[in-house]
Amino acid sequence: MRKALPSKLAFGIFDHLDEDGSDIARQYADRLRLAEACDRLGFYAYHLAEHHCSPHGSAPSPNLFLSSVAQRTRQLRLGPLTMLLSLSHPLRAFEEICMLDQLSGGRAELGIGRGSLPIELGYFGINADAVPGRYLEASEILMEAMRGGTLSYRGHHFELNDVPLTLRPHQRPHPPTWIATTRPEPARWAAANGANIACVGPASFVRKITDAFRSEKGHNTGTNNQASFLGLLRMIVVGQSANHAYSLAAPAYERWLKNFKFLYDLNAIPVPNNLPPTFDAALESELCVVGTAAFVRQTLLDQLEEAGANYLLCQIAFGNLTLDASLDTAKAIQSELMERVG
Repeated sequence: MRKALPSKLAFGIFDHLDEDGSDIARQYADRLRLAEACDRLGFYAYHLAEHHCSPHGSAPSPNLFLSSVAQRTRQLRLGPLTMLLSLSHPLRAFEEICMLDQLSGGRAELGIGRGSLPIELGYFGINADAVPGRYLEASEILMEAMRGGTLSYRGHHFELNDVPLTLRPHQRPHPPTWIATTRPEPARWAAANGANIACVGPASFVRKITDAFRSEKGHNTGTNNQASFLGLLRMIVVGQSANHAYSLAAPAYERWLKNFKFLYDLNAIPVPNNLPPTFDAALESELCVVGTAAFVRQTLLDQLEEAGANYLLCQIAFGNLTLDASLDTAKAIQSELMERVG
């Protein structure tokens, strides 16, 4: 019998690892300390975005950073969200994921995507028109490689002939897969193919996506016969008072926003319409949830219920937030949410 969607909520960490203005080596060290703390606090997973040539993401090779996370943690699962298959050769992507899964003792979570900003891929010589086809072929090859044996494939972008696959992932048949989406159609595909989803946007908007996921037959079981995750992303700051939380979060969001817009401004590209242009707009659009522990707890629970989500992706480190501020928020989420409703 298939498992139902989890009746309890689960909690993970999402990170862009955008520049905070300090020395990058120090920022890496701080993030590793944060990951260690999240491991001790019982968070489910640490998900890391992939960006290139931009202060919006200082981990252009997520698996490289995550291999360090794997050695510093014991229970915390980890993975890219997402790994840009439009940029990677799928054979190289497969081998990297196998290594990460083996190094972590079977804790890898595999998020795959095509990339949201074509200019990032353009710096590597990937034309925007080629991205959909490259992603489709690469995802097919990656999933076929997970079956093991010898790999052959002939497509428009990739050709592989009798490639011996000498590596395999620790988890069988393969690590749980994720896609990030803001549309119902990919959510239906994810449900039909045993993938989890990560969503961002107002709860009422995300509800259309999670409803589409649930409408697909067989939606309730993901990879390895585990129940599926329907994730809701929120940037979260918990303070001693509402004013204290606001004073921490507002400049951090402005720094994150500047990082996000870097390549858009540099290349005179219009920013996405759904990007909140100010911190107050980010609060209004529900991207940010900021305040006392009690306020944040109730707000997040209300939004999760309205969104139909069962997995909260907590972005607790962004912009120029200090490590202490991120640690305080992680501890508050653990005590106010994970212990009570997780």
